Amino acid sequence: MSSALSSQVLFSGNASLDQAGIQAYSFDEVTGKLKLIAAFSGFEKPSYILPHPNAKWLYAVSETAQQSDGVPGSVLAIAIEKDPMRLKVINRHLSGGDWPCHLRLDRSAKWLFVSNYQSGSAAVFPILEDGSLGERSDHLQWQGGGPNRSRQAGAHAHSSILSPDNRFLIVADLGSDLLLIHEFDPTNGKLKFHQRIAARPGAGPRHMLFHPNGQKFYVTNELDNSVTVYAYDSLNGNLSPMDTLQTLPPDMPENIVADLHLSSDAHWLYVSNRGHNSLALFRVDEDGGLSRKAIYKCGGNWPRNFSISPGGRFILVANQNSGDICSLPLAPDSGEIGEPVDSINIPHPTCVQFLLPPV
Repeated sequence: MSSALSSQVLFSGNASLDQAGIQAYSFDEVTGKLKLIAAFSGFEKPSYILPHPNAKWLYAVSETAQQSDGVPGSVLAIAIEKDPMRLKVINRHLSGGDWPCHLRLDRSAKWLFVSNYQSGSAAVFPILEDGSLGERSDHLQWQGGGPNRSRQAGAHAHSSILSPDNRFLIVADLGSDLLLIHEFDPTNGKLKFHQRIAARPGAGPRHMLFHPNGQKFYVTNELDNSVTVYAYDSLNGNLSPMDTLQTLPPDMPENIVADLHLSSDAHWLYVSNRGHNSLALFRVDEDGGLSRKAIYKCGGNWPRNFSISPGGRFILVANQNSGDICSLPLAPDSGEIGEPVDSINIPHPTCVQFLLPPV
């Protein structure tokens, strides 16, 4: 049971069907310790999961591909049963492409967006009254590429995000160095192309978030170890690049950037470095600008995803290659990250999601 001093958190990874690909833990907001609640197998490569705000439903991708796995990617709707906790698949649909790697709910939590990395496509699904996924309402396919031929031979949709007013969907295309902005119609789940914003050639935009003021927008660039700050024009649905900062000093070992999150007070931005195996800390000024303050070790190898605890005192990091979740303490006043206070083993962890009680 969640309380002010404890919460529940779900972890998932690139696990096989016979492995515990999704696991649930209780999290102590005072000590940063984790305790296993339940482990669930029967999910094929559930690399990204997303709880519904009502805490009754969970959505997951199956990050497979026709060529490598014999089946294209899919997305699952899952019921969360409690006392004891169980996960029961409600239904599933093909995701409309290969290697689906990210999910996003719109602001109403009635529409689910899936990004298919390998295929360079995105799809929209309605969420029905019982939590199941309805038939796909829209599907977008992109073509393109970038200068990094080993990683950018084609379009690669890596994530999506809704504007604060729910009017626009922004998709990060790592393969083509583009942010693709589409008008979103929440009545029928349709997307209409609005405009494309070019990132730096070879940057590889990956994950995105808005500052709470709605006027600044942050994007991690996987391939050139950077984070870019954009000004967001809410009236016209436009992004203008303002500043790009490196997540590491020069001459560091080979590295690629992954996830990003703001502290609850939006004074600090954290970005994960895979290869250097660290978290970069950026100070956020009053209008949303950034300055890099420090870099801290993440406690493991290959921090693909992480999440800040609801109490704001810890970061839980999914270290994919070392197969562990590390709990690291935060100093709210300075943003500093301490040494791990707990570590648990998870098969190839790729996603961390706190299961918050319904509002």
